[in-house]
Amino acid sequence: MKTIDDMLSSDLTDKVALVTGGAQRVGAMTARVLHAAGANVVIHYRGSRQKALDLQSELNEKRHNSVVLVQADLLDISKLKAIIKNCIEQWGKLDILINNASSFYPTPIGKVTEKDWDDLIGSNMKAPFFLSQAAAPYLQEQNGCIVNIVDIHAQRPMQGHSIYNMAKAGLAMQVKTLAFELGPKIRVNGVAPGAIMWPENNMDDITKQRIVSKTYLKRKGSAEDIARTVLFLVSNADYITGQVIAVDGGRSLYL
Repeated sequence: MKTIDDMLSSDLTDKVALVTGGAQRVGAMTARVLHAAGANVVIHYRGSRQKALDLQSELNEKRHNSVVLVQADLLDISKLKAIIKNCIEQWGKLDILINNASSFYPTPIGKVTEKDWDDLIGSNMKAPFFLSQAAAPYLQEQNGCIVNIVDIHAQRPMQGHSIYNMAKAGLAMQVKTLAFELGPKIRVNGVAPGAIMWPENNMDDITKQRIVSKTYLKRKGSAEDIARTVLFLVSNADYITGQVIAVDGGRSLYL
């Protein structure tokens, strides 16, 4: 039987975690937190090569040969098996998959293109599914887990972002569906951020203030809030599967 200390610990020593979109923002913080808990980490990136190299160097200085990089465009489904193969070749197993990589930008009705559809649906829903499928045989061997980074707008749409909303809603249902399909060997959960990090499209201060005012905690969250929730789900949540946890300061109660 586990002691209380065991239940409160977040020891991922010798575990192997793959974090997609792990070179920056929430993905980078998640990689740092999992690594600090003892995991060896495979950081996936698409175009952020220098940020990925810098993060790899930072973490490998703390623990030698504990982080490797893999570059891929997740929209190319044919390359996803190679990402998983890279993990297996490096450490012989895979315990944790974090589907974090995501495209995000507005798609106002009347101006949406098929390219927008393919990109937003592809990165936010299609790629996580096929990467999870490729990883499943190896995760099953380790009684592993999958965590999808969803969004509170999977439940309540954000104006002007129709395709993103639908893609994240599909990702939330993917959590439940894969938990059903891959249990009992693999747990599948999700984290739905709210006002955590502002988008990189120069959102004005008035909009930021309005968003923060609609949280019950009256403040913006941080990437650490998401990463700590991911850590909880992969290390201390043995009886939780098929759930999406909102980390939003209560903002979804307003939506």
